[in-house]
Amino acid sequence: MAGGDKGEGAAKGARVRVLVAVLVVQILVALALIIFVIGGWPWVDRAPARTAAAAEVDARFLPASGDSVPTPAVDRFDSAYAFALLRRQVELYGWRPAGSRALRRLAVDLRGRLPGGRFESVGAAHPGLRNVVGVIPGRRPAILVGAHYDVEARPRGFVGANDGAAGTAAVVALARALAAQPVPGGREVRFVLFDGEEEPAGAADPWSSGLRGSRAYARRHGRSVGQMILLDYVAGRGLRLPREATSDRRLWSRLRAAADRAGVGAAFPDETGAAVYDDHTPFLEAGVPAVDLIDWGYPWRDTLADDLSKVSARSLDVTGEAVLELVDELRRQ
Repeated sequence: MAGGDKGEGAAKGARVRVLVAVLVVQILVALALIIFVIGGWPWVDRAPARTAAAAEVDARFLPASGDSVPTPAVDRFDSAYAFALLRRQVELYGWRPAGSRALRRLAVDLRGRLPGGRFESVGAAHPGLRNVVGVIPGRRPAILVGAHYDVEARPRGFVGANDGAAGTAAVVALARALAAQPVPGGREVRFVLFDGEEEPAGAADPWSSGLRGSRAYARRHGRSVGQMILLDYVAGRGLRLPREATSDRRLWSRLRAAADRAGVGAAFPDETGAAVYDDHTPFLEAGVPAVDLIDWGYPWRDTLADDLSKVSARSLDVTGEAVLELVDELRRQ
């Protein structure tokens, strides 16, 4: 009897354990169903759904053919290097307004990439701000190729893929290309990355508080500069660069002719766009012929959406090949 009772008790215990296990499984299944009803499975379709939605929104602002810019007929500008540097600024340094630690770190990075790279203080009125300057020596007056390397202080977190990173990357890549193709007896070419283009947060008058680096440079060195070419919004998808309204007409005509020779003239329509107060303005005021390459129709201007998904290496290549063709012509004069 004792052995029979023991076996019967063991069987009952096993049945209880099975019932408990089944109950636990049922509870877990019920909880999973509740989670699914409320928010969907967390690992299925969630990220693709957001990506698809974002793509649908972005498509409203892009040309019907996507990144509809011409393919250059020449291959002198290293667009892969330029786009990698654009990406590096956005991903490694992130939000980098004037005076920030991130911008100081970026400045050191950029100085090492420019021929004869050095810092030049913007001045005592703007402590901590510095332009990054490179040079290919030659005859004067010099040709200046510039961009600003700081980004908007507002909105916080702005990474400026097109507004800041693109122009900076293009200038550095142009410096590399031109330094690798020296022209004996040619003109001096300077590469200047301006600090403090964007106005500081809380500025009462953004018109007078911006362009700090370019104002300082034009004031000190304007007389030694023969032409100034500014690269600003130059990598947006569907790039379109009509003449900025204040840009020097003769220099712009030469740029369009250079773009035609490079096979990218379609991106430089024979039209005049908006007048933009930009880093070329102090040079124009100093009597230096200057042009501003800026795609003012870029839909994500001054927003957090100005990120890597809105720029392309092909647009950067179009800009680079056209400017390289122009500068190479100018330095041989």
